[in-house]
Amino acid sequence: MTGQYDVLIKNIGQLLTMDHGDGPIRGEKMAQAPMIEKAALAIKDGKIAWMGKTTEAVSLTADKTIDAEGKLVTPGLVDPHTHLVFGGSREQEMALKQQGVPYLEILKRGGGILSTVKATREATEEQLLEKASFHLDRILSYGVTTMEAKSGYGLEKETELKQLRVVKKLNEQHPIDLVSTFLGAHAIPPEYKENPDAFLQEMLDLLPLIEKEGLAEFVDIFSETGVFTVEQARGYLLKAKEMGFDVKIHADEINPLGGTEMAVEVGARSGEHLVGASDKGIGMLGTSETIAVLLPGTCFYLNKDSYAKAREMIEAGAAVALSTDFNPGSSPTENLQLIMNLAALKMKMTPEEIWNSVTVNAAYAINRGESAGKIAPGRQADIVLWDVPNYHYVPYHYGVNHVNTVWKAGKLVYGKEREDEQVYTS
Repeated sequence: MTGQYDVLIKNIGQLLTMDHGDGPIRGEKMAQAPMIEKAALAIKDGKIAWMGKTTEAVSLTADKTIDAEGKLVTPGLVDPHTHLVFGGSREQEMALKQQGVPYLEILKRGGGILSTVKATREATEEQLLEKASFHLDRILSYGVTTMEAKSGYGLEKETELKQLRVVKKLNEQHPIDLVSTFLGAHAIPPEYKENPDAFLQEMLDLLPLIEKEGLAEFVDIFSETGVFTVEQARGYLLKAKEMGFDVKIHADEINPLGGTEMAVEVGARSGEHLVGASDKGIGMLGTSETIAVLLPGTCFYLNKDSYAKAREMIEAGAAVALSTDFNPGSSPTENLQLIMNLAALKMKMTPEEIWNSVTVNAAYAINRGESAGKIAPGRQADIVLWDVPNYHYVPYHYGVNHVNTVWKAGKLVYGKEREDEQVYTS
């Protein structure tokens, strides 16, 4: 007999809905974590069809009923800043860094970002697709159901397009929804060292083709000492906006150059990194629509003493999101749960602020606020069942994967085997 719903999850200890209403969550409102205790929810045709108390669900029937055993259920996590598609890896550089070899010396020895560029240029589209699929499967296992993916390891036309085409194919093939960002202006290629403006124009010349093929939604640029200046980044992003793209910026990762202020001034959807953001820049974030995407995993991996000033940003009224910055050089991790731990330990963020930063705010940072990051009737059923008793536990207990089961658009896409089959598994 067919039930009225496809899946019914009951006996949820905490159902963390993250449904505050419309828009990203800012400032002191980030201290709120909307939830239903002793909850149940039902899925029908890939969407949330009903939610409420378990006591209200006694008359409901479903093709599959799951006993959550008092555990936590949340929206699928959203990772808003990754460099998913790349060739090779850079594990050999770790020993050099530990020995104190400067990054410029590593570059001279053929390492650093240029080694990833070389490996990505040499890889076929099929090889990049297979490698990125492996990483995506692992990312999914940590509870991520929506994420951004940047290009930026080509630094020339054909490889940048190759990376973007891989992202497009993965979005069609993989359960995780991917949002594509063109980061051709990730670094200055050696052949353009004396004329970076010509390189930026070459990247801008790609935008009509990128738009025609539907290869990217956002345009990004890395503004930092030794890369692109704030004024170069401003001109580049304004031209991209004129061509119909939304924009992001890697800003103030090391030095307070004014990239945070410029991100607000040009209406960037997000300013990312922001470790060196000035007090003025933080104040401007607090009164703007630009979301601060913070990447504590990068600071941790590079053994930095300073982290982005999340507390000051939240107190200023900003909307903060968190991300892995998954990449082969400065943050080789697919584990967004680890980033949640680091946000608590290194940036003094509260559990409520952290959950807002990896769900609703992360979704709005990549223009997916209306489809991801919340649990509400009528929305796509992107859901995670966790092997934890409450939402405080995930940022507290670090170094392991707490995910039990993941549904994407109502379909089971990751799950643990249970002998009693109380949990719906593949």
